[in-house]
Amino acid sequence: VQLQAYGGGLVQAGESLSLSCAASGFTMDRYSMAWFRQAPGKEREFVAALSWHGGRSNYRDSVKGRFTISRDNAKSTAALQMNSLQPEDTAVYYCAAGYGSKVTPRSHEYQYWGQGTLVTVSS
Repeated sequence: VQLQAYGGGLVQAGESLSLSCAASGFTMDRYSMAWFRQAPGKEREFVAALSWHGGRSNYRDSVKGRFTISRDNAKSTAALQMNSLQPEDTAVYYCAAGYGSKVTPRSHEYQYWGQGTLVTVSS
């Protein structure tokens, strides 16, 4: 089982960035997909989640209207489109997979985790 997150980088405030997550070794279309992030010196926090069928989503309040989570089950990939990035969005972003259709923000509900990709937003 592997989740490979990529697409991070350094951007200016107000710019956009798209993260991708490639899944292998399990049947992704039976799992909800989520993104979490961890800023330096802070605890990991929920960002967004999408059900296996794409019909339900959940976002943390601070990213609503700016971030969009999506998935392509045929390609076993998930993505996080991030617009209007702010310095407070700076963090290592992790993709995660949780069996079923829940879009919970609770990290322990997700069984598989990627290695993380760093997003740095400069002011």
